[in-house]
Amino acid sequence: MKFDELDAMMRGYETANDRCVEQGVYMVARIDGRSFTKLTKEKVSFEAPFDVRFRDLMAETTRHLMNCGFKVVYGYTESDEISLLFDLDIDAYGRKLRKYNSILAGETSAKFSLMLGELAAFDCRICELPDRKIVVDYFRWRNEDAHRNGLNAHCYWMLRKEGVAKGAAAAQIEGRTIEDKVALLASRGTDFHTLPSWQLRGTGFYWVDEEKRGYNPKEQLEVVSSKRVIKTDLYLPVGEAYGDFVRGILT
Repeated sequence: MKFDELDAMMRGYETANDRCVEQGVYMVARIDGRSFTKLTKEKVSFEAPFDVRFRDLMAETTRHLMNCGFKVVYGYTESDEISLLFDLDIDAYGRKLRKYNSILAGETSAKFSLMLGELAAFDCRICELPDRKIVVDYFRWRNEDAHRNGLNAHCYWMLRKEGVAKGAAAAQIEGRTIEDKVALLASRGTDFHTLPSWQLRGTGFYWVDEEKRGYNPKEQLEVVSSKRVIKTDLYLPVGEAYGDFVRGILT
C-alpha cells in the first residue's frame, strides 16, 4: 500500500466519530479538575475550605482560556471547575467537538500546572444548548451549585477543625436543610450571609471596553482610545438578578 493510501485510510479511522455542533446552537464548555481533592489536600497545602491562592489560580486560568483562540463571551468558575460560553456564531475548528474538548482540556491543564508547579489535569465536555433560556438556566444551575457547595464546605470544615472525624462530619451535614446548616454555622459564630461572595456564588469573567488616555507628542494633544479587556467579577448577582445578568451578556 502506498503511503498516501495508508495515510488517507488511517485518517479515516482517526476522524470516524468526529461530530460538529450545528450552527445556531449555543456551546458551553464545562472544564473540571481531575482528582483535585488529593491535589489540594495532600500535594499542595491550601487553606480549607477556601483559599484565595486557589481562587486566583482558577481565575488566571479562566482568563487565559478566554484569550487562547476561542471567541468566549462569558467565563465562570467555582471550586475546581470552569464554564465557558462561546459566541453563538463561533466557527473555530469547524465546531468539531473533538477539537474543542481536547484543546481546552490541554490548555487548562497546562496553564494551571505551570502556575501551580505541580501536575494538574482537567477534563472538558461541551454542552449543546438550544436557546438563550437554557443558557441562562445552565449558568443559574452552576451558580446555585456553588452556593450549595460553599455552604456544605463551610459546615464540613468547621466540624473537622473541631476534631470531628471525616465520616462523622459528613453525616452531621447530610440531610440537613439549608436553614439548619446556616444555623449550625451561626451557633459557632459564623454568619453565612457575610461570607465572601466568590465563595458562595463563584466568579464571573466578561469583556468590557476600557478607556485609555494618552498623549500624542507630535500633535501635542491628549488622545483617548478604547480597548476590550476582561473584567473579573467577584460579586455576582443572586437568583433572578443573575439570570438578568447572563441575559445581558447574550444580547
